[in-house]
Amino acid sequence: MTAIEFENISKQYRLGLVSTRTLSHDLNRWWKMNILGKEDPYLKIGEVNDRAHKGTSDYVWALKDINFNVQQGDVLGIIGKNGAGKSTLLKILSKVTTPTTGTIRAKGRIASLLEVGTGFHPEMTGRENIYMNGAIMGMTKAEINRKLDEIIDFAGVERYIDTPVKRYSSGMTVRLGFSIAAHLEPEILVVDEVLAVGDAEFQKKAIGKMQDVSKGDGRTVLFVSHNMGAVRNLCNKTIVLADGSVAFEGATEAGISFYLNNKLTSYDVISKEDFVLKSRVKGYALDVQFLSVGFADNEDNFYTNDEIVMLCTFKGNRKTENIRINGTIFNNEEQPVGGWFGSDVFDISPDEEKTIRIHLRNHKLTIGSYLISLSVGKGNFAEGMVDYDVVHQVTKFNIVGFDSKELIGYSVWNSRWGNVLFDVNYCVI
Repeated sequence: MTAIEFENISKQYRLGLVSTRTLSHDLNRWWKMNILGKEDPYLKIGEVNDRAHKGTSDYVWALKDINFNVQQGDVLGIIGKNGAGKSTLLKILSKVTTPTTGTIRAKGRIASLLEVGTGFHPEMTGRENIYMNGAIMGMTKAEINRKLDEIIDFAGVERYIDTPVKRYSSGMTVRLGFSIAAHLEPEILVVDEVLAVGDAEFQKKAIGKMQDVSKGDGRTVLFVSHNMGAVRNLCNKTIVLADGSVAFEGATEAGISFYLNNKLTSYDVISKEDFVLKSRVKGYALDVQFLSVGFADNEDNFYTNDEIVMLCTFKGNRKTENIRINGTIFNNEEQPVGGWFGSDVFDISPDEEKTIRIHLRNHKLTIGSYLISLSVGKGNFAEGMVDYDVVHQVTKFNIVGFDSKELIGYSVWNSRWGNVLFDVNYCVI
């Protein structure tokens, strides 16, 4: 049985403004739609929502012609890079905003957890907010009373349940919000990326609860996340959004592969010309700044145990001594798998450009694609560290196979078992 039907859903925004916000546009829209009986004239204009490039139109389509159905009991993963339209789609489903065109048909009550604090009154206590949310969902006080202890226990906020939620941390707020949404027996549970605010223990607990809700109670779950591991474990179906449109719909494993293999992730490799604009984490004192990052001889395909050689070019904005380069390696699901803390140091003068060669040796990364984040700074763990510049997941490399006799027996290694091989010695005692 179909639980949710999305039919020709589109959402248009005018950049920087609410509505058209000009008298001529509003009059034109009113005249065409209400007097002449024609469609909204502004539906014919606008561009896809590409945040990285300046467009020629003030109108953008956050969503464009979305059509798909969700069956009762499905756990649907919704994935895509930032700005793809995931949150907008859920806000329309949750009636936070309305679509520009199209209709959504949903059977049953919808409980949504879209943003930290959504649906909470900051001056009311946690307990009062539970009753308020339950009433909004159409539940009686007796029904909420039966679930109250279970909600509080799952959220783990019993000590603060009679404290105004404005005094809660973001983690406490998410815990309580999810617990309310999951326990008040909605037919449809909608969860955006807010679970990432919770700690690892709570994320695991929340995913288990969503599995229980779908499998045990036959309820429908829509789950947005950048954590491909969580999507793989939880969802039986997945859609991939790209530039506001459905790029893929089908089985979860195939959807994740499509998403990763078609460069739809947020870490697409950037050109040297765009380096400074797109990759830098803001808020650092740029005494030293990255100008470019790449690989020696432009080689980004390696075997396990190969030496990986990177080239980093910096510019000094003031005289700086004892600079270190630190790095973190991520797998293609954006999970960290390792890194290094630079032992060598160098100095740089104002307006000087310097290129550093970094050699990564003796790694045992398994077959797959990886990304590197880098920081340049000074100090150490004992004395404290200062970062002058940080670039996040700025370049990509691939491990394409094994090139070691000792590892030949692992040639069918599946990266889902892990990203690092270990040397092991056995001793019989």
